[in-house]
Amino acid sequence: GSEPELAAQAAPAFGADGSASFRTVHIGNRESNAQYKYKHNKVSTAKYNFLTFLPKFLFEQFSKYANVFFLFTGCIQQISGVSPTSRWTTIVPLVVVLAATAAKELAEDIKRHKSDSEMNKSTARVLVGSTFEQRAWRDVVVGDIVRVENREAIPADLVLLSSSEPEGMCYIETSNLDGETNLKVKQGLPETAGMLTPADLTTLQGHLKTEQPNDSLYTFEGTMVSEGGKIGYREMALDPTQVLLRGAILRNTDWIYAVAVFTGHETKLMRNASAAPIKRTSVEKTTNRQIIFLFAILLLLAVLSALGSQILTSRNRDQLSYLMLPEGEGAKTFVKNILTFIILYNNLIPISLIVTMEVVKFQQAQLINADMDMYDETSDTAALARTSSLVEELGQVEYIFSDKTGTLTCNIMEFRQCSIDGAMYSDVVEASKRARVVDGAVVGQYDFTQLREHMRGSERAAQLCEFFQLLATCHTVIPEQRGSELQDIEYQAASPDEGALVKGAALVDYIFHTRRPR
Repeated sequence: GSEPELAAQAAPAFGADGSASFRTVHIGNRESNAQYKYKHNKVSTAKYNFLTFLPKFLFEQFSKYANVFFLFTGCIQQISGVSPTSRWTTIVPLVVVLAATAAKELAEDIKRHKSDSEMNKSTARVLVGSTFEQRAWRDVVVGDIVRVENREAIPADLVLLSSSEPEGMCYIETSNLDGETNLKVKQGLPETAGMLTPADLTTLQGHLKTEQPNDSLYTFEGTMVSEGGKIGYREMALDPTQVLLRGAILRNTDWIYAVAVFTGHETKLMRNASAAPIKRTSVEKTTNRQIIFLFAILLLLAVLSALGSQILTSRNRDQLSYLMLPEGEGAKTFVKNILTFIILYNNLIPISLIVTMEVVKFQQAQLINADMDMYDETSDTAALARTSSLVEELGQVEYIFSDKTGTLTCNIMEFRQCSIDGAMYSDVVEASKRARVVDGAVVGQYDFTQLREHMRGSERAAQLCEFFQLLATCHTVIPEQRGSELQDIEYQAASPDEGALVKGAALVDYIFHTRRPR
């Protein structure tokens, strides 16, 4: 027999019409993928490396006009017969300032290198043969089948195959990607959802046709092409539902199996992370403008002084014979005098200003790190100034544009009160507001203890039960079991108010404990 033909799809397979450029990823086959020379999974977020430190650092420092001026002054001091002072009076302080700044930049960048190294050394489980082996993240390559377990970070951009949950479902937290703390549901293809053991995965034969690396977090196009095995010969469309992005964390799911499609700097997270730019603060920009202005004044003073010297010399040349002034070198002497006066007046632009600014910035960063008002006790997290070169910008913030109040507040909500069938119930009721009968009608509020009693036996028990049934079921909250008891459940909600309502229902024993896919 001839090979069976690929099953036709209702929609054309991605890349089938040749219109889109795509990449081919052979599933679990490192040798076949090696020909494409895909990027490794090692990432770097540091500003400098061994080769780029000196050029980048010097470019950044000499973008400050004060340093350019001191370098210029230091150079003309080296010309014999021009400088009235020692040739080292400017160049040595400049080197000391640059060395101190370089030490500070190095210390901050070493922290970034350490952070990158820790991440690259994190371990992942990669399918080799029919067993999973521990490999460092940096050794994960495109096409590897990876096992990720609950509360572990996703090591690369993966296409989900199967999970411990029914129908290949899993839950991920993407707070590192988009700041959203609510869990998102992902689901593998029905054809691969039944592959629950390494032995099953070894029968998976074929390749993926996916889009080229890009920075769009919410889109994905691709096709899984099966070439035999359990699934047979067929093509299956992929969409963002099957994609797990690097930086996300697996939650509420024991384990998943997935194929790496983008690694390292080709992952969507790293495509969105731009290289550390050279940033200039408002203070630096203002200082630069002022230094240009001071330099213009200095140049004017030097030219006027050289002109005065020239006029004085030409008038009194007869009386200055002991100086043995050369004849006919007026223009040369004039230029020489300008340089001499620039050196004499160079204190107009103080080198100590730059030193003081660097020291103050560093101290401000230390004060931010030690500020108890910015310490969070619940997570044991102190403020951290990642760079000391931008701290003065904080004091100049005038407006904050925020999408919602939750960004600026704790955003913690609790179930406090409800009104059911005309009766008010509250968690805490003041003595003056307690429910009582006035002229045959009930006024005031009941507490939650009375609410439970009313649910067990009263004329409005049916309405109370229906209210809390709806509260416990009509939502998108995902329960996460934390202990052996039914009450040990943590709710992952898209918004705090939705979570508060489900917790409110749990207070009166309407406990939502399991979410099924369909």
